[in-house]
Amino acid sequence: MTDLPSFQWHPEARLFDATAEVARRRRGGTGFMWGSSTALDMLGAAVLDRRPFCLSDAAAPPDIPLADGLFLTQSGGSSGTPKLIRRSQLSWIKSFEVNAVQFDMTPRDRVAVLGTPAHSLALYGVLEALHLGVDAHVLARLSPSRQMQAMAERKITVLYATPTQIRMLMASGAPLSLLRLILCGGGLLDTDTQDAAQAHFPNAAFHGFYGAAETSFITLAGPDTPQGSVGRVYPGVSIRILDQSGQPAKDVGTVWARSPYLCDGYADGRPLRLEDGYISAGEIGQLDRDGFLWLKGRHDRMVTIGDVNVFPETVEATIAAIPEVQNCAVLPQPDPHRGHHLVAVIRTDVHSDALQIRDICRHRLGPAMTPKRVLTHPDFPLLPSGKPDLVALMHWLEDQP
Repeated sequence: MTDLPSFQWHPEARLFDATAEVARRRRGGTGFMWGSSTALDMLGAAVLDRRPFCLSDAAAPPDIPLADGLFLTQSGGSSGTPKLIRRSQLSWIKSFEVNAVQFDMTPRDRVAVLGTPAHSLALYGVLEALHLGVDAHVLARLSPSRQMQAMAERKITVLYATPTQIRMLMASGAPLSLLRLILCGGGLLDTDTQDAAQAHFPNAAFHGFYGAAETSFITLAGPDTPQGSVGRVYPGVSIRILDQSGQPAKDVGTVWARSPYLCDGYADGRPLRLEDGYISAGEIGQLDRDGFLWLKGRHDRMVTIGDVNVFPETVEATIAAIPEVQNCAVLPQPDPHRGHHLVAVIRTDVHSDALQIRDICRHRLGPAMTPKRVLTHPDFPLLPSGKPDLVALMHWLEDQP
C-alpha cells in the first residue's frame, strides 16, 4: 500500500451502473490493474486497494510500467486511436477539492455520467463523486431516452456530459427539475444549445469547461461568459498564447497551459508538447483583454480553402446550434480549385433543409467556411467518449456518391 495521495471511495458514496449497484469489494494484491471500459467492479476495487489502474476500450498492451499513486486514462480519440495518458492521482484530487467548493458538491448530490469510464470525462466524474462522498451513476449502456428516465428515477442532481450528449438528451424525454448542475466538456457548449437545454433542465446551472485529457481543466465558463468563448482560467491555471516562433502572440496562437492538474506523460513514451512546464494540446485560440479564452480549433484539423485557414470546429458549432440538428461533424475533402472544400454530416430526427443549413453558414461564416454538401447519416457514429467518430465518418463519406 502506498503513502502517496490516492483516490478514496468515501464510506457514504455508492457506485451504480446502468441497472444495479456495484458492490464495494476489494480484490487485494499489488501492482497494476487493467480492465475493460465498463469494468466498474475493477475500478472500485482499484480505488479501495489504492492500486494503479486503467480502464480501456482496447486490449492491455504489454509491459506498462506504472508506479503507486498513478493511473492511466484515455483521450477522446475522435480523430484517431485514443492515447493512453499517465497521471498522478493527486493531479485530479486537487481539482476535486476546487470543485467541491466551486459547485457546493456534497453527499446530498447524485452524479451521472453518460459515457464509459474508459475516457477521461466520465472517469473524472465517477472518481470525483466517490472521493467527495457523492453517489455516482454510470449510464453509458442506456439509450438517451433511457438515460433521461434513469436520471429522473435516481434523482440525479449533477451531470457530466458532452454537448453532443446534451443534444441527444433533449430529444429523448421529459424535463428534469432536480438536476441543479451540468458540467459540459469535450466541445463548445454553444448558447443556442444551452438556451434550448434550459427548458429541459429548468433548474440547472450550466458550466462549460475547456481542457484535454492531458491537461484536465484549463478554463471554466459561466453565466458571464460571452457567446463563443470557453470562459476564464480555472483556479490554479496559467495560460499563455504563443506564435509559431514560440513568442507571445499578438492575437491568435497556440494555447499552452500550466497547472497542478497536468498529466505526467503518455504510456507509450511519445513526447508531450511541453515547454517550461506548460503543455499544449494543439488548440489555436486567443485571450481577450477581459481574460476570456476564444478557441478557433485544433491545429491538426485546420485546412486551407482558397488561401484561407479554416477550422472545421467553428463550422460544427454553427450547425450544431440549429435546433433540428442533434450531431454534426464537418470534414474536409480535396478540391482541385480551392485546395479543400467542406462536407457537413449531421444527425437529425426530423427533416432538415440542407440548403437552409448552408445559407446559415454562409451568412454567419462566409463562403470559404460554408459546406459544399450537407449529408444526413442514418446511424451517426459516436465514440464511447460521446464525441463524433471522425474516422468512421470519413470512411462513410468515401462511399457516398
